[in-house]
Amino acid sequence: MELFQKTCIPCQGGVKPFSPEQAQAMKKQVHPDWDLKDDSTHLTRNFRFKNFKDAMALAIKIGDIAEAENHHPDLHISWGRLGIEITTHKIKGLVESDFIFAAKVDNAFDEFSVHGGTKSTEKV
Repeated sequence: MELFQKTCIPCQGGVKPFSPEQAQAMKKQVHPDWDLKDDSTHLTRNFRFKNFKDAMALAIKIGDIAEAENHHPDLHISWGRLGIEITTHKIKGLVESDFIFAAKVDNAFDEFSVHGGTKSTEKV
């Protein structure tokens, strides 16, 4: 089963976050533009667009995924840019669900471009 096909499992606390080595191993299953930050406790990616409308459209799509999965990232939107930061706040680190969510974002981004969205990615 592909990572994006799995379901995020809400963290109830009491779970150990991934070590930096575990997070690095999981990162290999998502798009290479994802970065590990803050001692591998956050997963981030930045997207660039040709306009504000497309950045908002993807943000709304990610919001729909977040509600369906009960897993809510931090989104940073500006003209032509969308940044996403994923972590499990309850344990101050990353677990499999964070990478599942990242894979779902990757899938949404790919679908977005197929349906005419103007996009590019950049590492910032």
